[in-house]
Amino acid sequence: MSRPVAAEPKPGKKLSLTLLLMALVTLVFLLTTTILLIGSYQSKKKSLIETTLNLNYANAARMSKTVDSLFRSMRSSLLFSADQIANLRDVSPDSIDAYLDLTRNSSNYFNSIILVNANGTVLNNSPAELGMVGRQITSLQVKEALRQKNSYLSSPYIASSTGRMLFFMSEPLYNKDGHYLGQLGGTVYLEDYNILNMIFGNNVIDESGSYYYIVSAEGHLLYHPETGRLNEDVSANEVVRNLRAGLSGRMEAVNTKGISMLAGYSAVPSNGWGVVVVSPAHNIQEQLMVHLRKIVAYTIIPFVVLLFCVFVLAHRLAKPFVVLADLVHRIGKEKLELPELKPHWNREVDLLTTAVVLAWKDIQEQTDQLTQDAMTDLLTGLTNRRSLDISISQSIAARVPFSVIVLDVDKFKFVNDTYGHLAGDEVLRQVAGILAESIRPGDICARYGGEEFVLLLPRTKPEQAYTVAERIRKTLEATEVPLPMKVTSSQGIAHYPTHGRTREELLGRADEALYTAKQSGRNRTVIYSE
Repeated sequence: MSRPVAAEPKPGKKLSLTLLLMALVTLVFLLTTTILLIGSYQSKKKSLIETTLNLNYANAARMSKTVDSLFRSMRSSLLFSADQIANLRDVSPDSIDAYLDLTRNSSNYFNSIILVNANGTVLNNSPAELGMVGRQITSLQVKEALRQKNSYLSSPYIASSTGRMLFFMSEPLYNKDGHYLGQLGGTVYLEDYNILNMIFGNNVIDESGSYYYIVSAEGHLLYHPETGRLNEDVSANEVVRNLRAGLSGRMEAVNTKGISMLAGYSAVPSNGWGVVVVSPAHNIQEQLMVHLRKIVAYTIIPFVVLLFCVFVLAHRLAKPFVVLADLVHRIGKEKLELPELKPHWNREVDLLTTAVVLAWKDIQEQTDQLTQDAMTDLLTGLTNRRSLDISISQSIAARVPFSVIVLDVDKFKFVNDTYGHLAGDEVLRQVAGILAESIRPGDICARYGGEEFVLLLPRTKPEQAYTVAERIRKTLEATEVPLPMKVTSSQGIAHYPTHGRTREELLGRADEALYTAKQSGRNRTVIYSE
């Protein structure tokens, strides 16, 4: 009887070393990339938040200084007028009315001005349409000013007669003998035409959703993009609570609608108001997603190269991969400077190490570059358009006279079309270098777009700006460039407030002057003229 033969076990499906190493390397790459992405994400998020908070705080501080300066100017105007009226020789109603009209119309500080005697009777008012002369004052704020017999500033309140929000500021009148005569007061309607509304009526800072609002000492909204919310009590807001305590700073906070915001805030010393500049936190998330997509794009090619090398030389790379993966894993988990890696005896490992180091350095450079790009033109290294627009708006808000020079490189399209964009870029960099060397400390030089540059010269008259522009034009014309031609420029000059009172109007006038220079034959400077 024959014995049964045992069946041989079927050979199982074995994984080749090449596939195993490819799988392992792929896993290590994905894990390392994830760690790098998480680390880069957190680092970039912190950097963007810090940059936004610092920028918002700087803007809030500048605006609060503007508000403080305006209130001090308003106070000085009233005080001067009160002293003048108290010592006028001609005290006829007509002469005082004319003086009040002049005071009100010359500054746009106040919507109306009243002169009240010590008994609360209105002696004069401007404009005359108020029709309050001879009436007894019923306003609690004016009565309080009369009672104090001193400088007075009311909290913003709703007028019972008009239903509009306003505040009242006054100065006492004393004659040469020290006898109290009454109060000279001005009212400011927050939603009417006046200096405050002109400066702070437009609350949007940029298209990203950043905006600012102003609150009173009691925590009520005075200026806000949503005009329907004016006088709304927002004292429960954490930022507003800090302002009411007289604090200034920056913080992440949630607004009354439950939206996370990055806020910079600054208190106004002269009246207890507060300025808050906020940016939606979701803007940071959008920028981070763009950043992560760039990182992924930069790491795809090294990964493909790495996978190919593993496929070809799997049997020689097993051990070196473990060492390299451990190093990359440590880099991803902790803040670590990459050590200087010496050439490896194994060529493939050496190539892979170089690729990983280059990818890491590239990620670091991209992170630093994105932060710099927020305020700088990449090609020339000058200030960019957004930063210049903010500087112009701040100078206008502070009522600091200045001139702008708009410079355009002549026939730049011909340079690009004839000699190529690389030559055109080199010309732009040379122009930027000449401009940067030609301005004073405190002046601002920006690339506004394409071949157009803008210079902001604080406290500079048009004639002085013309001298600067001509010096730049002649220097540029005499500068050698890597082209068989001379590079010239046309320039237009406009002055604030002579030629315009808004940023758009001022730059438009400078562009008109630039167009005149172009039409007149180029390579010249023109000051705007009506």
